[in-house]
Amino acid sequence: MPTDLEQLQAIKSQTLAIIAELTAAPKPTYAIDGQQVAWAEYLAHLRQTVAWCDEQMAALDACEIKSRGFS
Repeated sequence: MPTDLEQLQAIKSQTLAIIAELTAAPKPTYAIDGQQVAWAEYLAHLRQTVAWCDEQMAALDACEIKSRGFS
């Protein structure tokens, strides 16, 4: 079973691949038969997912360093 870090890395990698695909051929927001497709909002959500993955990975790698300053 993959570790939490490996799962987060996989999610981030997959999301970045989708972002690359969407930005290579941008699509406009449109509505058909009362159903709206908002590509800009979808792209923003994907970017939030990448940021969330970064935060979670940083939290997993958290450490505490004790130091003292002298003057």
